[in-house]
Amino acid sequence: MVQNENNILLHSCCAICSGYPILLLKEMGYSPVVYFYNPNIDTQEEYTRRLEAQKTLCSHLGVELLVEKYIPEEYLNYVIGFENEPEKGLRCEKCIELRLRQTAKKVEELNMEKFTTSLVISPHKNYEKITKLGETISRKYLAIPFRKNDGFLKTNKLSKELNLYRQNYCGCKFAKKV
Repeated sequence: MVQNENNILLHSCCAICSGYPILLLKEMGYSPVVYFYNPNIDTQEEYTRRLEAQKTLCSHLGVELLVEKYIPEEYLNYVIGFENEPEKGLRCEKCIELRLRQTAKKVEELNMEKFTTSLVISPHKNYEKITKLGETISRKYLAIPFRKNDGFLKTNKLSKELNLYRQNYCGCKFAKKV
């Protein structure tokens, strides 16, 4: 990875949600490095589809992509006892916490100054809760309201232009049932 003082690690839940955040971060003067860590995704097939879409997007936008090994047991062990929680409930909070904690570790490992997440662009996610969680986990978390200024619309438009794979659920097997 090419280190520079403007690097920021962007945790990406999927290519659809990370398109506009990458563009906005560049516009803000950052050099985003995309971090794909999503052990919550329910099957290897689904994980591979999302990862391939992420690779396509990162290549198109000229940004580096770092990928963690897919180990779904990490997620399943982290949410033990929360399996029956409703969508957007405590299980989802635990899932987001797991991914933000790992991203915070990665930012330290890479000796970077800041990180953020594309999760906050989705209207299905609670920006305030994610922001509070990120800021609690690390002082290096940078809260950016990617949803503002039609961010969600812009990210969807870009994903359609690139014909990226579009999933119809958040990722875990529990959300798939809904």
